[in-house]
Amino acid sequence: MSAHHLRGAAAVVGIAESDLGDVGPERYSIELAGQAAVRALADAGLGMQDVDGLFGCVTGRFMSNLDLGEYLGIRPRYSDSGNIGGSSFVSYLLHASVALQAGLCDTALIVYGSTPRADGHRKLSPGGLIERPNYEAPYKPRHPVSGYALATARHMHQYGTTREQLAEVAVAARAWALLNPVAFCHDKGALSIEDVLNSKQVCSPLSVRDCCLVTDGGGAVVMTRADRARDLSKPPVYLLGAGEAHSHRAISQMPDLTTTIATQSSARAYAMAGVRPRDVDVLQLYDAFTINTIMFLEDLGFCAKGEGGAFVSNGRIAPGGELAVNTNGGGLSYCHPGMYGIFAIIEAVRQVRGEAGLRQQNNVELALAHGNGGQFSSQVTAILGTQATL
Repeated sequence: MSAHHLRGAAAVVGIAESDLGDVGPERYSIELAGQAAVRALADAGLGMQDVDGLFGCVTGRFMSNLDLGEYLGIRPRYSDSGNIGGSSFVSYLLHASVALQAGLCDTALIVYGSTPRADGHRKLSPGGLIERPNYEAPYKPRHPVSGYALATARHMHQYGTTREQLAEVAVAARAWALLNPVAFCHDKGALSIEDVLNSKQVCSPLSVRDCCLVTDGGGAVVMTRADRARDLSKPPVYLLGAGEAHSHRAISQMPDLTTTIATQSSARAYAMAGVRPRDVDVLQLYDAFTINTIMFLEDLGFCAKGEGGAFVSNGRIAPGGELAVNTNGGGLSYCHPGMYGIFAIIEAVRQVRGEAGLRQQNNVELALAHGNGGQFSSQVTAILGTQATL
């Protein structure tokens, strides 16, 4: 079988976060997006004048790319701000690779900014519309948590997944965050299983420690073609494979509450990259809730369906465990400004480059970044690798 024409055709050459956490009421989403963009371009040894492909989303901005282009001084030849939720930024990796190979742009900037905590200080409602299908609205769900709680309850019923197993995910995420100096929970101390089980219930069976943080933050990723990437300041991290899929919008329309369409997005990514799950060194998964990590480990092929709870037990995905998962602390303990996908990419690239500090894993050649949008609605998987993997 010949290699896919997109395999290794483009590479990530710059990454950065903005200031994270609680940035204060004087800071706004587009400012954090701009800050991350400047930092990521500097990381790549490029400038704003080099950008001619723009892929972005800013919370609360209906025409995000128009605002970003104006704010950053970019007049792109190629523009994409399609929004499929928190997985959008992993999707942009694939879209940017296509545009770069087609010659539609030479330098692609993927960028995000959001300030839900600052908006709270300003007494503003969360950015974006609150959308509910008319057949769900009468029941007054507290989305998104109600949808994920529904999937959690079904997984527990069908496969015997326990609250203790869910808590293992939160405990592991906190342990990773303690190794990450910019994590929101870096100085919050370790979590125990009992801490998670005894924390305030938000939506049965999920407690507050089963739910992601609410932080401010932005992130940016710079991509270019492989031939150009080798001449820039940082080692290129190549996009070897990517796949995207979505199956529903409303949780009530999810075909199977225990299986996401990540089964399809990951199959496409593995096929393009020519690798299997066992080849992957580190995983960066979209952990908006503890059930996400368990279900994605199943759906991405790291364990059989229904075995995710047992798989994460006994510290298996924590520092020092058998499989490094969400090494930055994830959405549960590092940051979660509403759409987390870009941060999964940033950490995957750091691990491949060997730049993750105390949390750095040994001999990382292949990293997987997985994005999730809506209520298990959209799934996008990307496989990133070093020069040696081409």
